[in-house]
Amino acid sequence: MIDVKILRENPEMIKSNCAKRGYDVDIDALHDLDQQYLKLIKETEDLRAERNRLSKECKTDEGAREKVKELKVTLGEKETQMEEIKAQVEEKLTWLPNFQAPDTPDGESDADNVEVKVIGTKPNFDFKPRDHQELGEILGIIDTQRGAKVAQSGFYYWVGKGAILTQSMYFWAQKELVKRGFTMMMSPCAAKARTLFGTGYLPFFKDQIYAIGNEDLCLIGTAEQTLVGFHADETMDASALPERLTAYTPCFRTEAGSYGKEARGIFRVHQFHKVEQIIFCKPEDSPACHEECLANEEYLLQQLGVPYHVVNVCIGDLGAPAYKKYDCEAWFPGYNGYREVTSNSNLTDFQSRRLNIRYKDAEGNRGFVHTISATGLTDRVVCAILENNQRADGSVVVPEVLRPYTGFDVIEP
Repeated sequence: MIDVKILRENPEMIKSNCAKRGYDVDIDALHDLDQQYLKLIKETEDLRAERNRLSKECKTDEGAREKVKELKVTLGEKETQMEEIKAQVEEKLTWLPNFQAPDTPDGESDADNVEVKVIGTKPNFDFKPRDHQELGEILGIIDTQRGAKVAQSGFYYWVGKGAILTQSMYFWAQKELVKRGFTMMMSPCAAKARTLFGTGYLPFFKDQIYAIGNEDLCLIGTAEQTLVGFHADETMDASALPERLTAYTPCFRTEAGSYGKEARGIFRVHQFHKVEQIIFCKPEDSPACHEECLANEEYLLQQLGVPYHVVNVCIGDLGAPAYKKYDCEAWFPGYNGYREVTSNSNLTDFQSRRLNIRYKDAEGNRGFVHTISATGLTDRVVCAILENNQRADGSVVVPEVLRPYTGFDVIEP
């Protein structure tokens, strides 16, 4: 949520930001509404002061008593009006997107994201590479047909050595993040609407959320929602920041609006799995923490031997809560292109204002923390491993770092 002080002091800044990010919001009308609220605050304060002054005269002055009664009625009306307008202002503020970093590229879609670096060597096969769907069928480790039978299209099974490889990767990744200062968590897989609102998924991504009928609960689309919500309505000790949390969870998304996008295999699905990185930090530390999470993502991909590039995400692909965002896109030989496997956003104080997460230092200074939300790894990385490590007979070589966990070096047909 945007600080209301900016609306009051520099509405043109917000207006310009909304225009850049493609949000059609009448900032002038919102500013006028907030000014009405500020005017009502002044009027109610004046009325209270007058009521208090006259109350001292009520014992001896009948006129003062009558005036106090009148003021009480007027004050009640003003307070009701003030609360109604305050609620309107706050509701409209929730629809305003975050500001963006100065180096955020212009652009309308992921096609306009700017490449920052390219890491790793693309495999040079002497055969036509298969995509992960075909490899999964040859090896018997991915079953989308039974996933659709049991649930619906967009759900799937990891089977046998595919499940072992996937779970080994997640366990290994969490251990690596713990070595880097993260606290491992086991998180709920459902969250209240307030938690989703606080993290910015409501109202901006409402069509992506699976709501649970007759409950104030939704299935989570990412552990970001529950890990950031962990500290809602709390004041954190500044000396303990940054605080780093990680969790492995299933994630559920409707993928509304994705019709027509490349969907072969298990790349774009309704349920997937993910290791998440969350950092709570002081505002001045968030750029460094954002880069730290990117370094973690890159380390994991490099250790797994997956070629990738990093892109600086453009305004049109940024998402309302993010201030700055990096995506790591792995090379998929079967697709013959790079595809997103991890995402890393500096949210600044956008989430902490909505969830009321503050910090306090030894001198008594207070402020809203900044939050970083970054993917560690997802099932898409396993798909990239399959495609990059395939052999002519359809077998797949297991990354060396995972072999102590899998108990095998190769998955064979």
